[in-house]
Amino acid sequence: METRRLGRTDIEVSVLCLGTMTWGEQNSEAEGHAQIDRALERGVNFLDTAEMYAVPPRAETAGRTEEILGTWLAANKAKRGDLVIASKVAGRAKRLPWLRPHLNDGETRLDRPSILEAVEGSLKRLQTDYIDLYQLHWPERKTNYFGQLGYEHDPEDDPVPIEETLRALDDLVRSGKVRHIGLSNETPWGMMEFVRLAEREGLPRVVSVQNPYNLLNRTFEVGCAEAAIREDVGLLAYSPLAMGVLSGKYLDGGMPEGSRMALFGKYFPRYLSERARGETAKYAALARKHGLDPAVMANAFVNRQPFLTSNIIGARTLDQLDAALSSAETVLPAELLEEIEAVHAETPIGY
Repeated sequence: METRRLGRTDIEVSVLCLGTMTWGEQNSEAEGHAQIDRALERGVNFLDTAEMYAVPPRAETAGRTEEILGTWLAANKAKRGDLVIASKVAGRAKRLPWLRPHLNDGETRLDRPSILEAVEGSLKRLQTDYIDLYQLHWPERKTNYFGQLGYEHDPEDDPVPIEETLRALDDLVRSGKVRHIGLSNETPWGMMEFVRLAEREGLPRVVSVQNPYNLLNRTFEVGCAEAAIREDVGLLAYSPLAMGVLSGKYLDGGMPEGSRMALFGKYFPRYLSERARGETAKYAALARKHGLDPAVMANAFVNRQPFLTSNIIGARTLDQLDAALSSAETVLPAELLEEIEAVHAETPIGY
């Protein structure tokens, strides 16, 4: 499988990254382990998790995904050095009081005490001495993420300063508990501010940004893509199938039993709108016209982007995982790419 350099580090990661957020909710421990085995067989060396997973976040399942990955790592210690493990500390939110109830009145923050405590929990659950890539799951400040498009400035907002966050992460890097740091759900300004402060203060430089990117949501291209390329802060694309919508399985009123949208659709309404369904139908028709599975085409489109470091794929079943893995070897013909751009031009703003 193709590999790409992670930021300005000496680490090479596979173009596909195994996402894990269904483990502990829609997938059992045994199924999670089977997914790891299958992905590694096909050349994947990169796995992504987070302290709050499984999704949707609940007190009963918080940390369970890291635990499942951790039991696999404990049983396969010889393979740890061959893998790049990424996790995340939760950003600012009042809706996750179970993560650190004794800090900040239960509000998750990106201050020093919260970050230092969070990483210790992740290391324990992962049963490892270090995390290769430690990411800020979403910003401390109020800004655009999780589907918000219109920025509304709040002059009363009082976020933890980015420099404080960076200095806490610097301590983790210096201690060896974290190798590199990254962002998630960030804006162009946020990406550049982290780079600027790191260079000015001699602090760790972010190596990646994990944002949504798919055929229905190409907002990353508007501002973040240039920063990603020029500053070597490559995209780790999440939701490449728009929560499974781009597979086409929800077209014509479909709602497969056990699917993410059947279980948790209320959490992801932006991908179930009439507009999203209409665009999905067009992309599915293009894929079939060229003899491709719609899900494979959607992943292959993400894989080919010049600002991409790795595409985070996820699956409930091994069959779904195999389809996603096959996209690493799928080359989209020029005619199809032109047709995709023609559809995109009709509705260029993401969801």
